[in-house]
Amino acid sequence: MRLQTVQEALKKKNISYEYTEEDGCGSLDFMFRGLSFHVWEYCDGEWGAETNVFAAGRSEDVDGDYEEIISREILSWPDMAF
Repeated sequence: MRLQTVQEALKKKNISYEYTEEDGCGSLDFMFRGLSFHVWEYCDGEWGAETNVFAAGRSEDVDGDYEEIISREILSWPDMAF
């Protein structure tokens, strides 16, 4: 199981998600406030992830400690109402 830090952030925010894994890379797809988001991990010599959590309409690559960076952004979002 990959992207565990991001999965924990999503669980903490009560955001449902779908997890898949292909070629050893994790992939998360989820909805928040009616918008579709993704975190797609890749490894092209170095690990990273493509995501649109910073701007729903635009994907960008995050390298380095990408799980921490993405998780921090998700945790900054408002809580979901129950």
